[in-house]
Amino acid sequence: MMPQDLLTKKQKMIKETKSIIFIIIAVLTFRSVFFEPFRIPSGSMIPTLMIGDFILVNKFAYGLKIPFTDLTLFDKSFDPIYVAGKSDPKRGDVVVFKYPKDLSVNYIKRVVGLPGDTLEIRNKVVYINDKPLEPKEFDGKVIMDDMDDKFKSYNLKFYKVKTGEHEHVIQQDNDNYFKVDFDKITIPAGKFFMMGDNRDFSYDSRYWGFISHEQIKGRAMFVWFSLIFPFGENPTKFRPGRIGTIIN
Repeated sequence: MMPQDLLTKKQKMIKETKSIIFIIIAVLTFRSVFFEPFRIPSGSMIPTLMIGDFILVNKFAYGLKIPFTDLTLFDKSFDPIYVAGKSDPKRGDVVVFKYPKDLSVNYIKRVVGLPGDTLEIRNKVVYINDKPLEPKEFDGKVIMDDMDDKFKSYNLKFYKVKTGEHEHVIQQDNDNYFKVDFDKITIPAGKFFMMGDNRDFSYDSRYWGFISHEQIKGRAMFVWFSLIFPFGENPTKFRPGRIGTIIN
C-alpha cells in the first residue's frame, strides 16, 4: 500500500497538472477565437503604427471561427471554419493576415480595394472606381519628432486621407518615383487589395497581388504597448504616449 501522504501528493500533482493544462487550452482558445496580441516589426504602416507597437487584434471581427481552424503548421496552412457572422472587411480597415507568399508569416496592412472594385494609382493618388482618395497635405512635424530613426533622413510628406469611413494619415517619400503609378485592375470576387500607410516603404498588393478572406486573421483595434528593443546601434525607445491609441 502507498503511504497516505504520498498518495495525497500524487493526487494533488495530478489535479494541479490538469488545472495548468486547462488554463493553457483556455488561453490558446481565447487567442484563436477572440483576441490576439501582435507586435509590429516593420515600418510599412507608419504613421498609423510605429515599429515596436504591440497591438490587439479582434479575431472575430469578420466572423466567429471554430478554434484552431486557421492554424499554420510548418508549410501547411489551414483555412478557418466559420460558424456564425462571416462578413467581409470594410474599406479602410487595418487587418492582420497571412502573407500570400508564405502563409506562416503574418502581415498587417490597410484594406483599400474590395471585391469588384476597379483600382489604379496615378501620380501616387489611389483611384477607386475612378474616384480619387483625395490626399490633403498637412504639417507632420509632430509625427517626424517621433519618427523611427531609419526614416528620418527621407524627404517625407504627410497627407490626410479618407479610406471608406476611416480617416487616417499616410506618408510618402517625395524623392521616390519608383511606384508612382499602378495600372487599372479589377479586383476579383473574394479578393482584397492591401496597402501600407507608409506608401513608398510598403511591400503590399502592388507587388504580390491580392489576399483572400480565408487569409485574414482579424482587425487591428488599438496599441496596448510600444517599445523598440535595442538592436545593433538602435537605442531602446519607449513610447508611453502611444499606449491606448485606437487604430483607425
